[in-house]
Amino acid sequence: MILEVAILDIKPGCKSDFEVAFNEAQKIITAMPGYCSHQLQRCIETPNRYILLVNWQTLADHTEGFRGSEHYQQWRSLLHHFYQPFPEVEHYESVFSHPS
Repeated sequence: MILEVAILDIKPGCKSDFEVAFNEAQKIITAMPGYCSHQLQRCIETPNRYILLVNWQTLADHTEGFRGSEHYQQWRSLLHHFYQPFPEVEHYESVFSHPS
């Protein structure tokens, strides 16, 4: 499993609109092949910052499957205009895991 991590800085004054748009956009990503789960969390110290964590079966499920799909264009139109600056997305693989 691969973890996609994106720090999302949202334009000032757009937090509520972003959350409404994300609620719609998450329906797109959850339907993609290779999608496992996701979380969107808001930063306490920087209120216009979020972290998006998405678990994918493989790196290609995200980088080729999702990003190469028509669905990604819908995702982009819903969310990308909120970002300032555009986020850097990184992918991680598990080294250690401990159940809660």
